[in-house]
Amino acid sequence: MPLVNFLYLAALLVSLTGMVMLDRKFTLFFWADALRASIVLTVGVVFFLIWDVTGIAAGVFFRGEGPYMTGLLIGPELPIEEVFFLTLLSYMTMNVFAALSRALTSQAGKKAPR
Repeated sequence: MPLVNFLYLAALLVSLTGMVMLDRKFTLFFWADALRASIVLTVGVVFFLIWDVTGIAAGVFFRGEGPYMTGLLIGPELPIEEVFFLTLLSYMTMNVFAALSRALTSQAGKKAPR
């Protein structure tokens, strides 16, 4: 299998690494509470995988062909890259949520009357 087939997976892994680094630097999600983060991330990924499987069974979702994908499937029409994409999506959402929550809480504290 040519290396070009792993470019999308590699990009997802690089992006996930970036999310981990941001999380660590700003103590956003896993570094704030690892147990809670593990549960939330797992529930999010499983939810979207069930969504994908349901869409595939209904004939709505299908795997597109591309030169940058491995071609490895974990189910009919469900490429391995989808798991990493859903993990990235869920992780990024929680990092953004944590960062915005912190920023808004900080702003509200600054505007409180004395």
